[in-house]
Amino acid sequence: MSVHYQAVIWNRQKKIYDATAIGAIIAYLALFIGLGAALHPNATIETLLIRAFATAAFLLLHLILAIGPLSRLDKRFLPLLYNRRHLGVLMFTLALAHGAFSIVQFHGFSDRPAIVNLIDSFPSFQLAGVAALLILAVMASTSHDLWLHWLTPPVWKRLHMGVYVAYALLIAHVAFGYLQAESSPFPLAMTLAGAIALSALHVAAARRERAIDLNETAVCELAKIPDNRAVIVCAGGERIAVFRNGDAVSAVSNVCRHQNGPLGEGKIIDGCITCPWHGYQYDPATGRAPAPFDDKIPVFETRVENGMVYVNTRVVR
Repeated sequence: MSVHYQAVIWNRQKKIYDATAIGAIIAYLALFIGLGAALHPNATIETLLIRAFATAAFLLLHLILAIGPLSRLDKRFLPLLYNRRHLGVLMFTLALAHGAFSIVQFHGFSDRPAIVNLIDSFPSFQLAGVAALLILAVMASTSHDLWLHWLTPPVWKRLHMGVYVAYALLIAHVAFGYLQAESSPFPLAMTLAGAIALSALHVAAARRERAIDLNETAVCELAKIPDNRAVIVCAGGERIAVFRNGDAVSAVSNVCRHQNGPLGEGKIIDGCITCPWHGYQYDPATGRAPAPFDDKIPVFETRVENGMVYVNTRVVR
């Protein structure tokens, strides 16, 4: 982190983000329970809570998985991405509440321990839900930057890609559980619509990223790069952010050393490339963070010929 920024703590933006998310969740739970009690007067409060927590967690998981591709397709969604981990912890909390109420409701009133009754239900849909909950528990417990530092960003990223495994398990949990007892086609239609929408978003984002990846070493005309900004290209399989600072051109790795943030979506501030996620900074010429920090990103050779910018994938610094 540069000397111009403080450590990332609970700043005003994070507080607004969390307050908005928590407020929306509370409103959803109240609305769901209220409507559920009105439409199903014979339903117990335990049943309503189980369903409210489950649907809130499932909808929030869809939002979490949609934020990534949406932010690649439209930068207006980037503010949702910066603190997405907070949504993940909230989603796990809702899922844990659903699981706890379910175990007590369906397995807590027998002579055997509830966990034994749960395991004896194999190969029940419930085990898919438990497996998904365990994955989400690992992700929630390692969401802090402390774990990111200890595990290193590549390992941390691979670990948190387990959210897609959890999503697949939850689809199975819903399909072979709740949907089996539901006569209305609406829940099935909504589940399929959610899965299809997420798949379509990821495919659209991948196609857009693929268009970037197909660019070769000829980047674009110098005048088309906004001053103090960058364009992102892929050369030799490496994502490269090509910045312009006046007439000077520099090319660096698009990956921030802090949390793999997209440096090419940031800008040059006080002479340093500044990551848009958490403000980490690097010298565009050397790739080094300002003193006293010692982080460094790869820098690539550039040249301008007849107004066209070219990048050589050979790391020069």
